[in-house]
Amino acid sequence: MKKIPLILDTDIGTDIDDTWALGFMLQCPEFDVKLITTTSDNTIERAKIVAKFLECADRTDIPIGIGLNENQKKVKQHEWIKDYDLSSYLGTIHENGVESLCSTIIQSPEPITLIAIGPLGNIARALKTHPEIAKNARFIGMQGSLRIGYEGRPGPHPEYNVIRNVQACKEVFQAPWEKTITPLDTCGNIILSDERFERVMNSNNVIMELIKENFMIWAKKTRMTKKTIEQRKTSILFDTVAIYLGFSEEFLNIEGLNIIVTDKGITEINENGNLIRYATDWTNLEGFKDLLVNRLIQDN
Repeated sequence: MKKIPLILDTDIGTDIDDTWALGFMLQCPEFDVKLITTTSDNTIERAKIVAKFLECADRTDIPIGIGLNENQKKVKQHEWIKDYDLSSYLGTIHENGVESLCSTIIQSPEPITLIAIGPLGNIARALKTHPEIAKNARFIGMQGSLRIGYEGRPGPHPEYNVIRNVQACKEVFQAPWEKTITPLDTCGNIILSDERFERVMNSNNVIMELIKENFMIWAKKTRMTKKTIEQRKTSILFDTVAIYLGFSEEFLNIEGLNIIVTDKGITEINENGNLIRYATDWTNLEGFKDLLVNRLIQDN
C-alpha cells in the first residue's frame, strides 16, 4: 500500500483530543508522517509533549517543528513534561516550525496532506512566506460549525480553532488548495462510552498507555476525573475526525459549499465564499467509533 505523506499541525496540550488524535495517527498504517508542528500559545511546551510521546512510542523518526511561539503559558498537560528536556529528543527538532513545514511541502516529490487540528497561525504564516505550498498540498482541518454547534446546539457557532485566530483562518480558507473540513457538525459528537470506553481504558499497548497518562492529568486539571470515571466516557474527541479524513471519507457525507469566515469567527455558507469540502454529517458514525477504538487498541 502506498503511504500518504502527511504533516500534522497541532495545539496539543490544551484539549486532550489532540493527544488522542496523535495516538490515532500513529496507529494508521496509511500515513507516512513527515513532520509534526506545534501551534498557538506556548509552542515549546506543546513540542515537548509531542517529543516525549514520540520518544516513548519509539517514533523518533518523525521530525518536530516548533511553531510561532506566542507566550509562556503552561499547557494543561504540563505535569507530564515538566522535567522533559526537549534537547534530549533523539529525532530532529526544527526551531523554525513554519519554515520546516514549507520546505517539507516544497521538497516533497508528491503532494502532501496537511492536517491542522488547532488555530491556523502557522499555516497562514507559511502561505504568506511561501504561497507556492498550496500547489503541492491538500488541506484538511478541524475548524468551524455550519448547522450544528457545541453540544448539538443549532449552529453555526463560533468554534475555538477559528475564533482563536480569525484572520489566519480566513487566509487559509482562501488559499488555492483543496480544502476538506470537519466542523462541529461531525466532530462534536465523538465520545467513546460504555463498552468502547472500557476497551480503550483496558488496553495496555504503548499508545494507549501514553494517552491514558495524559488523559488522567488533563481530566484532573479540568476537574473531569470523577465525571469521566463515573459516566464511563471520554471527553469529545473532535480532532480524531480530521485524522480519519486524511485517509478515508467512507463514513462521512461530504458537501462542496461556498464558505466565508466572518469577523466574529463564524464559518458561514455564502455564495460569495470559497469552495470548501465539508464533512457535514455521518453515514456511519458507529462504524467510525469502532474503527477508532480498534486502531487505538491494536498492538504496536
